[in-house]
This record gives sequence, C-alpha cells and structure tokens, in this order.
Amino acid sequence: MKSAVRFYDELAAEPDLIGELVAGLESHPRAIAPKFLYDARGSELFERICELPEYYLTRTEIAILKACGRDIARRVDPGTVLVELGSGASEKVRLLLTALRPRAYLGIDISRDFLLQSTRRLAHDYPWLAVHAACADFSQPLALTYPPEELPRLVFFPGSSIGNFTPEEAVAFLERLRPLVRPGGGLVLGIDLQKNPRVIHAAYNDSQGITAAFIRNVLHRLRREYGAKVDADGFSYDARYNEELGRVEINLVSLREQEIRLDGRAFAFASGERLHSEYSYKYTIDGFQRLARLAGYQPEAVWTDPRNYFSVHYLRLPA
Repeated sequence: MKSAVRFYDELAAEPDLIGELVAGLESHPRAIAPKFLYDARGSELFERICELPEYYLTRTEIAILKACGRDIARRVDPGTVLVELGSGASEKVRLLLTALRPRAYLGIDISRDFLLQSTRRLAHDYPWLAVHAACADFSQPLALTYPPEELPRLVFFPGSSIGNFTPEEAVAFLERLRPLVRPGGGLVLGIDLQKNPRVIHAAYNDSQGITAAFIRNVLHRLRREYGAKVDADGFSYDARYNEELGRVEINLVSLREQEIRLDGRAFAFASGERLHSEYSYKYTIDGFQRLARLAGYQPEAVWTDPRNYFSVHYLRLPA
C-alpha cells in the first residue's frame, strides 16, 4: 500500500520574489540569486548538466555514497529521521534510504509543487517509509512541525550546494542548521575539492554549451514569469575558476549598453558589465573541516573518490 505524504506548510508568508530580484539588480555588482535558476526549464537543463562527461560532481558523489552508505548507517542511531535539504527524489537520497532504513524521511524545499512531486515519488517507491514534506526556506532559520525534538536525526545536504555560499555565509548557514541537527545528531554534506584548474574549468564550460544555456535561462525566466523586458541574447555566459580564492565565478556579461526593465524600474547595463549568477567554492578537506568546527560541529569521517575530486563529510553536533 502506498504511503501518504504528510505535508507541512512552514512558510510564514509567500516570499517576495520580485522584491528579491529588484534588490539584486540594484546591488553592485548586480546579481540574481542562484535559486532563480531552477524553474522547470532550468531544472531540466541542470539534469542534463549532471550527465555531461565534463561534469564530474554528480557521478563522483554518487559513487562515494554507494561506497560509504553502510559506514554512515553504522554511525546513526536507530530510529533516526533522515532530513534532506532540497529535492527528495534523486538517486543520492535513495542510496541513504537503502543503507539506513530510517524511521522516517523529511524533505525540505521552498518550491511547494516540486517538493510534493518528489516526496510523492519517494512515498510510492518506498511503501515502508513514513514520508514527510516541509515547505520552507532552509536558507533561513527553521521552525518545523516535524520531527519531534526527541527523535534523532541525520541531515543530508548533497551536491556541494554549500559551495554557493561564501565561506563566511557557509559558517552562518551551518550555525542556523544546528537546531535542526540537534546535539548528538549528524550532518552529511557533499563538498567539491580543489584540483587541477583545467578539470574545474571544463566542468563549468562544457563543449555542448548546456551550462551556458542553464545560466542564461534565468533571463528567459525573468521575462516569462515576472514580466521583465530583457534581451536574453544580449548577454554572454562567463565562468572562470579563481584559483587564489578557490571558487568558480559565474556571470552573465552584457554585450552592449542596454537595460533590464522589471517592476516599473529600469536597470542600465554598460557594455561588459557583469550580472552575477553564482559562486561555486572548492575546498581542501582540512579547509572545510576548519569551517565546520567554526560552526560548532565535530568532523567524524570523510570519504573521497580515488582521484580526490570530491568528498562526502560526516559531521557530528556534540551532545
């Protein structure tokens, strides 16, 4: 019998997305937050990115999780709730569900429709599993209906998504997660590692141009969903690895003088001016563990692939 999804709407109010876009376009440098990349078309393009030969991150993390799943399970208390930040239907979380067989699963995402779609698939595919879904912005402090305080939990944040934060923002984010992890609980994260800059450059500048289309799609989304006037062909894609700062810097570059018009406002771009899309920070293992300790966690284990391209970290919040 298929399990039902227990849904909790934890958003106090609908987010002011146009206000966020306007604030980003007013900033210097101008920017659009990475979360706006993931409409239906953007999500489709990102799935294609994950299959590209140059994009090592997804398949390498999956291989590591396949190898370390039992080791993670041995570190987790019986009756643990597995909490995933983001999509709940990918192969990655399924590997942990199989290894851990947790008491319950909780998926957290700000996109209500996507969250329900993904958690319903999990409930269908894992009829033995109690599936919960919380519509919430996990980049902000969380006050969740489920799970109860007394239940142990393991929080899962795959994909090296924490690399989209600056190191200072990453520490603040990990600190905000502490009430969710709770003392004695665990946090499993995927972290991309520093490596040959040519490997990193190729991952974000694929030969088929899929990554460029993914980033430029945000301009089409501005027009489709928010009524903006923007020439999507007036911007080029630019992704460069800054080895000194250990991050990929992803921008759209204006090809001429032009404007983006949104919500009755006009935002002028000079030729060559950048519209920032996202960072993707790469860490050393020691560097990330130092960051985790600053946020109050104790690194307990780390697993990597044979080439040391990627890492999966198990952090414990001291009791």
